[in-house]
Amino acid sequence: MAPITEKKASRFIVTLGLAAWLVGGSVSYAWEPTIDPRVGSAQETQSRDLAECRELASNASGDPATEAFKGVVFGALGGAATGAIIGGVSGNAGKGAGYGAAIGGVGGGLYQGLSTDDHYKRSYVRCLEGRGHRVIN
Repeated sequence: MAPITEKKASRFIVTLGLAAWLVGGSVSYAWEPTIDPRVGSAQETQSRDLAECRELASNASGDPATEAFKGVVFGALGGAATGAIIGGVSGNAGKGAGYGAAIGGVGGGLYQGLSTDDHYKRSYVRCLEGRGHRVIN
């Protein structure tokens, strides 16, 4: 197994950081639900309810960039371990670990980022429905 050089370690850290940045940037809380105004919604409280539920959903789901970064780190760790095992069988555990870390990091970041976005939307809708609004999307 080839030793990990400082250059390889630096590339790995930069790659993980870039993956976290890309994934975190792809998840945003810009989504707005569509409320059916004809079905039991209180028009006078709709704007306030939207603002309050947006804030509550954001707090409940966490910061997208932080959650994506966690996914990148844990995915990279799991991918490196799996890659090292597969690479060890083929004769190059270090290279396998590197590829596994890169693939696992990006996959873990995407999964965690999308899960965070989904959790945000579900929390937002539940909040609005709890306040008597019928949400279409």
